[in-house]
Amino acid sequence: MAYDPQIAVIHSARAQLTALAGLPSRVIDEGDAVRIETDVTDALIRHWQDAIPVFYLGAEFGLTNTATGQTAWLRIELGKGTRT
Repeated sequence: MAYDPQIAVIHSARAQLTALAGLPSRVIDEGDAVRIETDVTDALIRHWQDAIPVFYLGAEFGLTNTATGQTAWLRIELGKGTRT
C-alpha cells in the first residue's frame, strides 16, 4: 500500500483536535470529502491558538451551534489536496 498524504493529514488532524479538546473527535465521510468534528470544550478554548493551524489543514472550516454547545469542524476534500 502506498503512502497517502491525505490519509496522513486526516489522522493527524483528528489526533490533534482530540488532544486539544480532551474528547474524541469524529470523522464523517461525505463521499468526496471528510469532515472532522470536535466539540468545543473549555480545553479547546484554552488551546485555540494551537487549534487554528489544524483547521487550516482543511479546504474549509468553521463552527456550528448545536443544542448542547458548539462543534468546530474542518473539511478535507478527497483527491484535491489540502490548503496551501
